[in-house]
Amino acid sequence: MAQPLRIAIAGALGRMGRQMSETIAADPRLELVARFHRPGSTGEGLVARDEALALADVVIDFTTPAASAELARACAVRGGPPLVIGSTGFNAAELKMIVDAAWKIAIVRSGSYSLGLNLLTGLVEHAARALGGDDCDIEILEAHHRFKVDAPSGTALMLGEAAARERGVRLDDVAKRARDGITGPRAAGEIGFAVLRGGSIIGEHGASFLSEGERLTLSHAAGDRSMFARGAIAAALWVAGRPPGEYDMRDVLGFAA
Repeated sequence: MAQPLRIAIAGALGRMGRQMSETIAADPRLELVARFHRPGSTGEGLVARDEALALADVVIDFTTPAASAELARACAVRGGPPLVIGSTGFNAAELKMIVDAAWKIAIVRSGSYSLGLNLLTGLVEHAARALGGDDCDIEILEAHHRFKVDAPSGTALMLGEAAARERGVRLDDVAKRARDGITGPRAAGEIGFAVLRGGSIIGEHGASFLSEGERLTLSHAAGDRSMFARGAIAAALWVAGRPPGEYDMRDVLGFAA
């Protein structure tokens, strides 16, 4: 019988860290060998980061962009373990740290670990390919709980990237992240984003394709965080033993083949 994959959890005291702990404990394919949080955190069986890295086959990280980038650097310096990163809201410098680390270790980084949301991304790609930018507008709406700190969400940006890619443009060149005041007519080819924050919404995402006389909306709603945990586990099982590189859930699910 194969030995369980040894998992360490970064951000263990956060919402997703706690959910990951519960989900891993119930999975016989896995062994939770270490939990760590930001420096100076104590209690609940936490260990230091370097101790956790020495014990683990894979680290699952749902923390903050800065912490994830630094963790990627630390793993790369010691030659492992591989990382599954679920943080969102990275700036250019943080993304570069992760890209640099991926020359030394395997990293899965995704805006969402939901199977349904990754299927939604594929559907958005197909729709953007079929419906041209000259006569079809794209608007992306996302909603999350009041505690989420980045906007638009990583998943919303993932949907925007998918649409832009199929239209042969850079998202940064066509994204409209806010509208306020007298904005004038909507520019052709824009990909708009709208954000809702409040209550305990776990995550809702939709992409609307609007042309004269009709609207197509593709959407997904999260019922609980366990689906993200299951996706992160699938990514951890997949990335163990992979060669260095930066991967995403399209790779894990075989969509990128």
